[in-house]
Order: sequence, then C-alpha cells, then structure tokens
Amino acid sequence: MTPEQVQALIAAGLPEARVTVSGQEGHFEAEIVSESFNGLSRLKREQMVNATVRDEITSGALHALTIRPLTPEEWAQKKQNT
Repeated sequence: MTPEQVQALIAAGLPEARVTVSGQEGHFEAEIVSESFNGLSRLKREQMVNATVRDEITSGALHALTIRPLTPEEWAQKKQNT
C-alpha cells in the first residue's frame, strides 16, 4: 500500500476529516483532524480510524499504522507550540 491509498481509505470512512499519511512498506503514520473526535477518548478516536482500514489490516496489506487523532482545536494548539 501507498500513503495515498491509506489516506483515501481513512478519508472515505471519515469524510469530514483532514487526513495526512506518511510512511512506506506497510508501516504508516496518520494524522487525522476531525470535529467528530470532540469529547471522545483517544482509544475511541483510534477505534474510529482503525475501522476505516480494518480489511487491509486483516489481509496483511497494511502492517502497522500509527494514529494521531486530533480535534481541530488540538491541531491548532499543536501548530502554535511547534
């Protein structure tokens, strides 16, 4: 899989989200910014994202995915601190 393919899968499952994916050879890192994460624990956020790529993980096409789920407010604060 390519980062673009992983990004497309996540974006299809979370259409309102801003998705950025990097990595290669089955190991990817995704930053997902979505209003739908408001009020959810990190675990619930990760479960939402994992659901979008579950078939690829099960098949082995996607080996590892590091998920960084953020609300827009958390993303803005992160950008201010860097």
